[in-house]
Amino acid sequence: MNQVVVMPYPGRGHINPLLNFCHLLSSRLNQPNRTTVFTIVVTEEWLGIIHPDRKQANNNILFATIPNVLPSELNRGSNMITFLTAVRTKMQPPFEEVLDQMKLPVTLIIADVTMFWPFEVANRRNIPVAAYWPMSASMFSLMHHIDLLESHNHLYVDESERGHEHIDYIPGIPSLTIADMPMVFHAKYGEMFKGLIPNPLEVTKKANYVLLSTIYELESKVIDALRSKIQIPIYTCGLNIPYSQIEPNLESYGYGLINWLDSKPLGSVMYVSFGSYLPVSSAEMDEIAAGLAQSGVYFLWVARGETSRLKEMCGEKGMMVDWCDQLRVLLHSSIGGFWSHCGWNSVKESMFSGVPMLTFPILLDQPLNSKAIVENWKIGWNIRKEVRGIERDKIAEVVRKFMDSKSVERLGMMERVKKVQEICQESGSSEEDLKAFVNDMVTN
Repeated sequence: MNQVVVMPYPGRGHINPLLNFCHLLSSRLNQPNRTTVFTIVVTEEWLGIIHPDRKQANNNILFATIPNVLPSELNRGSNMITFLTAVRTKMQPPFEEVLDQMKLPVTLIIADVTMFWPFEVANRRNIPVAAYWPMSASMFSLMHHIDLLESHNHLYVDESERGHEHIDYIPGIPSLTIADMPMVFHAKYGEMFKGLIPNPLEVTKKANYVLLSTIYELESKVIDALRSKIQIPIYTCGLNIPYSQIEPNLESYGYGLINWLDSKPLGSVMYVSFGSYLPVSSAEMDEIAAGLAQSGVYFLWVARGETSRLKEMCGEKGMMVDWCDQLRVLLHSSIGGFWSHCGWNSVKESMFSGVPMLTFPILLDQPLNSKAIVENWKIGWNIRKEVRGIERDKIAEVVRKFMDSKSVERLGMMERVKKVQEICQESGSSEEDLKAFVNDMVTN
């Protein structure tokens, strides 16, 4: 019996896809004559956050905990620098204690690239280590080529003055502007985050494999460019969304929600969610609520804590909830659009479901994801560019146009998103990569 130790970054958008990937790997690795146990290391707080069904779904996936050495997940957004500093400085000692207590031999560590110390631990203990990247391959490449940005004087510059300048020298990435780059590369945030987010270039020097949470057909040029430069195997590991569990589940929806969706015409509902972190300001939320109500379009909005305040503004065609099973909602036939913050997991779920996106990027990799959606794949609009300033009248107009099932723009967008959906649901290249990675795990 072998053991793989998994160290995700302590955030929902990192833990969820890596847990999904572990379930996928376990289904491929475990045979009658061969058992591999996956031990996922999380804080005590995070063990309580993870849904019980996810913890009990597979006997070969176990959890080990370290103490709550980080600021609570409930308020980490109030001081991101303190949180990042704690991730960098306080998690390693208890993680090593967990390793010391392992009874089974550890044959591989899978660690999130956004932390550097697990790779140092793996190297020092002579344990092979795979670098898991939960964002797009384009984001990985951009961070990997930070030296090119610096040499072209495009790193940590003032976006308000130079945001229009083009960057066309990152291998495999279509031309983008400084404004399209993650905000951690801009002057306002760059110095603040410097040293707290590892450079993938340094991480890959200590890794044996790179695992990209994407599909080759979606980002083929950038993946080819990375493979030509990085001297260790790079595997695409698919979308890492819970698509093996997409059967209708009334408990997950809530009876009121499923009945409401069932009562709506095909493709008529706009689903709205801005993620579990990086909230929108209250003033913008009010304008969005008023604009959606004014649009006359049916909408379902996951407002996380703002539900009771905004319900009165949403009119007869809107439904507000604190939480829902997002993938199951996106797969419902009544959903015709997704107004999203463009976190990579939400983007992947929307593409898998064949739902076009109204993008609303806020921070981190979201502007880059938005650009891919709007300009590369052409399966959405950027509402920040359609509406200069978040104003209810303009929002109402854009939402109506975006959801107009008879418009030429909409018909073309739907045709393209269905092709992307086919790629995501077939993902043959990722299956081949998964087989190759499993073979490496078994033979090395």
